[in-house]
Amino acid sequence: MGLDAELRQVTPHGAAPGARPASTGPWRLAWRRLARNRVAMAAGAVFAAILACSVAAPLYAHAVARTGPNTNHLSELVESGGKKVRVVSEGGTKIVDGQPVLTPGGVPIGPQWLAAGGRYVLGADANGRDMAVRLLYGTATSLLIGLGSAVICTVIATLLALMAAYYGGSIDWLVSRTLDVVWAFPVILLAVGIATALSLTGFHRFGIDIEAGSLIIPVGIISLSFVPYIARPLRGQALSLRERDFVAAAIAQGAPTRRIMLRELLPNIISTVLVLFTLAVANMIIFEASLSFLGAGVQPPDPSLGTLVADGAKSIVTAPWLAAAPGIVLTLSVLSLNLFGDGLREALDSKAAIRMGR
Repeated sequence: MGLDAELRQVTPHGAAPGARPASTGPWRLAWRRLARNRVAMAAGAVFAAILACSVAAPLYAHAVARTGPNTNHLSELVESGGKKVRVVSEGGTKIVDGQPVLTPGGVPIGPQWLAAGGRYVLGADANGRDMAVRLLYGTATSLLIGLGSAVICTVIATLLALMAAYYGGSIDWLVSRTLDVVWAFPVILLAVGIATALSLTGFHRFGIDIEAGSLIIPVGIISLSFVPYIARPLRGQALSLRERDFVAAAIAQGAPTRRIMLRELLPNIISTVLVLFTLAVANMIIFEASLSFLGAGVQPPDPSLGTLVADGAKSIVTAPWLAAAPGIVLTLSVLSLNLFGDGLREALDSKAAIRMGR
């Protein structure tokens, strides 16, 4: 079915044949294509639910769990199912049927679900910290780093791509070679090396003071490490647009450089920017988790999905839920973003089939 025939399907009754209705602009068409993709919309809903839960972490911590993410409860008792239970077992010897039975100490309480009034829903860790609270705060930290890194990375990559494509010559060569140098390094080794050094001493150069353990360190490292992965495809697309007639016409009319880049080139690559941004968020969330798992990202005792998996791995045999819970949240976050990004790419593809029928 051709484009004209498909557009006639949504032409209001009484409109002139071949007239394009105002409601079928490119963004409207993209939204309708996306809305018809049930997998993408379901994935977007899953990520929105995860994001909403992480935003509500302080409310749950103070109103329900009545504890913070880093608060220890080694000697506290909690009422569960009408009984007082230690958050972390004390250990000792009990007499059962006339025989002494040794009870190990330091064992955290398991998942209580709703038996403890909303406290310790996912149990506690070895320090008596509420796992559900730490999971919500850890998810919020990972999403904050992922989203923040993606925004910074996308902005820098887009500006570099526009500059390289528009100016060409030596500027294009300098930008391209710089991207090639960063691209040549194994990204995980580069990030781990820089993050490890900065996590010990912080950054105190050029009038900038960033203390060790600050979230600015992983955000900066992750965002800069991924700039080539976004800038290179954008540069290629912008280069092809640079030779188009509408850019030549704008130059001939004496339009300033800033206007040409922001009003002529950028709107024509914005759909690609949006798709790359969505996929970048997923990559940066899992990259942050990898750095934190290796001890080069978020520093203890602050929680993130990576640190929670690393802590849970130490007791994977006796308390597997400590590693499984953050692992499941990490998997759902990354998978939902990737599926939504794929759906967004298909919806924004101008060559995709337009199906507007009800």
